[in-house]
Amino acid sequence: MLEIDSRLDSPLLAISGALGDIGRAIALALARAGADVAACDLEEGADELRSAVEALGRRFYYGRADVSDAGAVNAWYEAVRAHFGRAPNLIVPNAAVVTVKPWLELSVAQWQREIGVNLSGALYFARAGVEPLVASRRPGRVVLIGSWAAHAPHRHLPAYSVTKAGLRMLCKTLALELAEHRILVNEIAPGYVDGGLSGKIYREKPEVKARSLRGVPLHELLTPEETAEQALFLCSRYARQTTGTTLLQDGGLSLLQGPLTLPDS
Repeated sequence: MLEIDSRLDSPLLAISGALGDIGRAIALALARAGADVAACDLEEGADELRSAVEALGRRFYYGRADVSDAGAVNAWYEAVRAHFGRAPNLIVPNAAVVTVKPWLELSVAQWQREIGVNLSGALYFARAGVEPLVASRRPGRVVLIGSWAAHAPHRHLPAYSVTKAGLRMLCKTLALELAEHRILVNEIAPGYVDGGLSGKIYREKPEVKARSLRGVPLHELLTPEETAEQALFLCSRYARQTTGTTLLQDGGLSLLQGPLTLPDS
């Protein structure tokens, strides 16, 4: 089993979007590897995740916060530090929203919400997390949850594609600035995940799931747990020289010419 890098003493995970499928899987994977967990989301119902984390012998904190509100993010981190007596050193901005509409049907409010959560929210969550580490000269890891949509235009997910493209450059610029502080920043870019935002669509429209499955060269959909394993890898000693990198996990989708080569969904 992979372990969290021993240079990261008293590992504490801060994760947004923690109650979704991918967020929950990442929280549990890092808890199994020895991290306490500070979870953030907008939903109620963190008891199941709390029980699972505490069953692994790890401490847990949950607080509601809208990541598109920088003040709310800062207040959440203050509460986390008060609860654990230390700042998180494993930071995973995972919260995301998606609107399945082409550009001409997308409202201004929907565009602003996706930019606010997926891009600005990722910056707010990452920056508020790393500032105490820089001040105390502690190393850390930031793992951004991106998407293959960052480089493959999706006409039915235009705003989402734009936000994930921005997230990729956010990864690179943060990585460059934080390298001297021994804080590594990387992105995981999943393809079609049978869980999370796409999982909701698959549950509602099984025919879309079937078409997606046929369109992946490996003919398999990702599981949230597989993405979580990559997050753990990026927090392990095996990734000590990895920063500013995108770990593409799309089953070969990027070997095609993009989603327009697939059956319409």
